[in-house]
Amino acid sequence: MEPGLRLGVDLGGTKIEAAVVRLDGGAVEVLARRRVPTEQHRGYEHIVAAVVRIIQDTARQAHLPALPPVGVGMPGSVTQGAGSSGPLLVKNSNTQCLNGRPFRDDLQRALGHPVAFANDANCFALAEARCGAGRGCRVVFGVILGTGVGGGIVLEGRIWEGAQGIAGEWGHVVLDPSGPPCYCGRRGCVERYLSGPAIEQAYAARTGVHRPLHEIAARADDPAARATLATTTETFGRALATVINILDPEIVVLGGGVSNLPQLYDEGVAAVRRWVFNDRLQTAIVRHQLGDSAGVFGAALLPEPALRPPALS
Repeated sequence: MEPGLRLGVDLGGTKIEAAVVRLDGGAVEVLARRRVPTEQHRGYEHIVAAVVRIIQDTARQAHLPALPPVGVGMPGSVTQGAGSSGPLLVKNSNTQCLNGRPFRDDLQRALGHPVAFANDANCFALAEARCGAGRGCRVVFGVILGTGVGGGIVLEGRIWEGAQGIAGEWGHVVLDPSGPPCYCGRRGCVERYLSGPAIEQAYAARTGVHRPLHEIAARADDPAARATLATTTETFGRALATVINILDPEIVVLGGGVSNLPQLYDEGVAAVRRWVFNDRLQTAIVRHQLGDSAGVFGAALLPEPALRPPALS
């Protein structure tokens, strides 16, 4: 089989996407691509079967005689099961039926093929660092601002997962212990202020009217919309400045639906500048370049040993 072929899977809360790609340096050519709904309400076994099926169907669509190296980006991270030889169990996933389950082992067993895994935000960061807005930078922080808030760190072209597999998880830094409850069991997490649903809920609390985020962003003459977005950009500044103070990346790449808010790139950057521990802000804060392809492209890059994170022991 051609050595540059890879198959990446982006397992999200609402959709599963797979693509067969040809890698050539920093270029990615898509040979086949499929999307299906996750349907997480149907449970764990359904998701395992759905991922196996989309991998096989996408390989057939690309007319491959066998499966190429496969990478999967998925929500959450893993923890060691009972005993030092126990399976790796999913933790911290907002696709909650995966939590506590040996998804990595079960998927490889059902597929009959080895699979490289990483957190979905790490895949986004890897793709943007290798092929997108962060190309050529040594330290890249990739941010997902969507239905949840996540982040990934790429150091010298390689994902950094950390000692506990939670590196980059700024979405669950607690800003206010008395704030709104989060699915993780804590209150006042960054995710409860900067995710798309959280911004919509903040607007609804001001007005009694629920509007989708894109409508809130477009309501320039609506004082409640302006106030909601002003609060969002100020919170964005404080939260992201904390990450920059610790990691000091060359670039922060924003992705997810909330990253389309133009306010983040002027008022939001100004708010970061006010809170960062320096006399000026040198970290670039930019919009993604790969769009919704970043997750699946990053997953396709995982089977390259030089790029994937070291295995957790």
